[in-house]
Amino acid sequence: DEANVGWHYIAPGKPQQNGFNESFNGRLRDELLNETLFRSLPHARIVLESWRRDYNEARPHSKLGWLTPKAYAEALDRKDRPACCAG
Repeated sequence: DEANVGWHYIAPGKPQQNGFNESFNGRLRDELLNETLFRSLPHARIVLESWRRDYNEARPHSKLGWLTPKAYAEALDRKDRPACCAG
């Protein structure tokens, strides 16, 4: 397609082929979806956005050396800057 993104299917009964997504989906389901009764679509959007921000900005992840995804991305960004521009 236009974005040069190809389709790759997961074999039926093989969730380990997509482990990162399966882990995330399970965490989202266990921590939020199974615990929350959404009153409306706008309410669901607000609650999901709050959870997403916590997951990406406040919660450390073991695979990222116990950094938050936001801190990890910022560290990568600083590492890729030329020495003259590192801040």
